[in-house]
Amino acid sequence: MHVKSVVMPNKYSDSMSLMALSTKVNDLAMVASAMIGMGTDLNKQVIQEVGLSTPEIEAATPRDQIIVVQCETEADCDVAIEQVEVLRSQGVATPAETSYRTSRQAYEQESNTSLAIISVPGRYAADEARTALAAGRHVLVFSDNVSIEDELDIKRQAHDAGLLVMGPDCGTAIINGTGLCFANAVSGGPIGVAAASGTGSQELSVRVDALGSGISQLVGVGGRDLSEAIGGIMMLDAMRMLDDDPQTSVIVLLSKPPAAVVAERVLAAAGELSKPVVVCFIGAAAPMGAPANVTFASTSRDAALAAVSLATGSPSAAVVPSYDLDTAKIRAGWQDGQTDIRGLFCGGTVCDEVFHVVKNQFPDRTRSNVAKQPAFQLETGKEPVGHVLIDLGADEYTQGRPHPMIDPTIRNSEIVKAARDAATAVILLDVELGFGSHPDPAGAVVPAISEARKIAADAGRPLEIVAYVLGTDRDVQNKSAQVAKLTDLGVRVVDDVIELATLSLELTR
Repeated sequence: MHVKSVVMPNKYSDSMSLMALSTKVNDLAMVASAMIGMGTDLNKQVIQEVGLSTPEIEAATPRDQIIVVQCETEADCDVAIEQVEVLRSQGVATPAETSYRTSRQAYEQESNTSLAIISVPGRYAADEARTALAAGRHVLVFSDNVSIEDELDIKRQAHDAGLLVMGPDCGTAIINGTGLCFANAVSGGPIGVAAASGTGSQELSVRVDALGSGISQLVGVGGRDLSEAIGGIMMLDAMRMLDDDPQTSVIVLLSKPPAAVVAERVLAAAGELSKPVVVCFIGAAAPMGAPANVTFASTSRDAALAAVSLATGSPSAAVVPSYDLDTAKIRAGWQDGQTDIRGLFCGGTVCDEVFHVVKNQFPDRTRSNVAKQPAFQLETGKEPVGHVLIDLGADEYTQGRPHPMIDPTIRNSEIVKAARDAATAVILLDVELGFGSHPDPAGAVVPAISEARKIAADAGRPLEIVAYVLGTDRDVQNKSAQVAKLTDLGVRVVDDVIELATLSLELTR
């Protein structure tokens, strides 16, 4: 194998575009491995760990852009490097768009804009947010790895200025009908959402769309907003903005269980709103003495049903399972010791919802990196045992590499690893569609599924793979086409996140 690198001095591109470009380059037939990013210490460390470092890369600075490819021959490396620029050019601004050297220059020239999306390394994101807020712009911070101190500071600045900070680590928003980052193509309608959950808000929006209603606004506030350290600053502001929004008639608040003091604060504020409110603190029970205008739901599916019911004045639709399987017959085919569920998720909230359902049935055998309680957390450095549910989009998996919704590499390797484990009976997968996701996420996971099935078959073991495709047929990836690619491989495809969990339990209990 040959490795070739190019360092482009003082050439900045945002991390989201570089992640997308890196994915496209890795898909080239002649490329065994490739990485594209800024020359930060973290990126250089990751490149070194995967064996692709060169002296030129080691000398790069955070202001420089790094391109490194590994191919069978030196000639293939040269072709791949050339293709990087071809692929980059396919995503450049159209003649109707204008590029600027600094964000300050953009704010000065584009006086009619009201929102800035920030996708830079976490250490720089807060300063960019401060600049945008000072220029009077709402901010969506896509970047992760922003310190809690910086998050609190920029959110206080935004609150004082009557502006929103969505994020950090905000992956989804829909503002006045425009989907941002990983948002899905859903119908407009009367339901406004304030969410401290990226894939959770995606799941809610596609459920609302499937039920025949639509989204007025979807404001992502960042996963830490309802922590005690931040105090729900942006959730509270987003709630009040939705209450004032003439397009919104029902408000949904969505989050993993918040800090107790913050939950009380949010519920008290919800009771002061003029509109009905659906509150979903995923997996949490409804508290006593909730305000009269508040309806509780423990899952995103139930939250969508309740919101549509309130918006239409009709009773909630009955939930009918999308599968009809002889699960007892399937269970009878497992080998001795083949008992475990392996959930390998791109979406953190998808993982969290499945975790709560499985954990409630098997509290002694369920572990996850999304668990808050130490008893349920994965042990670092140890091989997992029992039912294991992993959010592969968590910070520990995405530092220095693309999110698995963009690049399937890390998830594919985990699928193969799970298939090699003789205890694995069921592998659970989520396939997220949307504007910023991989252009063919089901197709990207097909090679790993095929290899996993072969590994199990060679060992004489059955293996069930169950997937949920989160999206709509109007998404660029087209949900129906994505489902077909999976079912053609024998994957069991279900209709929502809760079914992903319940079917896995039926197959293993």
